[in-house]
Amino acid sequence: MWAGPCRPGRTGRASGCHPQRAPGRESPVESRGRTERGAAPLAPAAAMKAVVQRVTRASVTVGEEQISAIGRGICVLLGISLEDTQKELEHMVRKILNLRVFEDESGKHWSKSVMDKQYEVLCVSQFTLQCVLKGNKPDFHLAMPTEQAEGFYNNFLEQLRKTYRPELIKDGKFGAYMQVHIQNDGPVTIELESPAPGAAISDPKQLSKLEKQQQRKEKTRAKGPSESSKERNAPRKEDRSASSGAEGDVSSEREP
Repeated sequence: MWAGPCRPGRTGRASGCHPQRAPGRESPVESRGRTERGAAPLAPAAAMKAVVQRVTRASVTVGEEQISAIGRGICVLLGISLEDTQKELEHMVRKILNLRVFEDESGKHWSKSVMDKQYEVLCVSQFTLQCVLKGNKPDFHLAMPTEQAEGFYNNFLEQLRKTYRPELIKDGKFGAYMQVHIQNDGPVTIELESPAPGAAISDPKQLSKLEKQQQRKEKTRAKGPSESSKERNAPRKEDRSASSGAEGDVSSEREP
């Protein structure tokens, strides 16, 4: 499987390199939303994407050298979009490490994650997951440019290692032309996608939860502050007569 962005000595889209946008050129994401009178958006929302495969073994070769290999575990192909932030990164790390694609000790399927089983993880940067077709031609301008993507990808690996066991996280070689050998177990292949920034919520449960929260806020605003809170916030007034009377009573009790 070809997963590397560049062939040596070649540049640009023809080689599959991370896209280098021409100066002044507007990306599809930047132009999204500028439509005419209710027309459909010009481009889909960008989001981080991952293809997770359950494997019995997987490896990465660059040239004639094998640079990474794992036994049983998962192979992750990661596509970083130009709008991704630390929030999307952390969301994807949690999803990948907690994805239940393994069976438990009793043989029950979809019960254990790679962390539960203490298996290995092989990650490969795969910008072509950000492909948008223009007719039959793939366009990759939703992918994060190389200069930013490399640092972002390294941060992703670091977050995986912090969350899991560092020695069990392996990766390919960013920016290299790689041969990725995957022995898919099952086969089991799961596609993951982070919530796009500003994307609409479509999960009915999540929508219902948000609606209830909004209703509670509106009721609170309509009622105003409660009586108890008014009492707590009101300045205290000293009752000098009561105070003096109480003191007099105490002193009189002490006198014979």
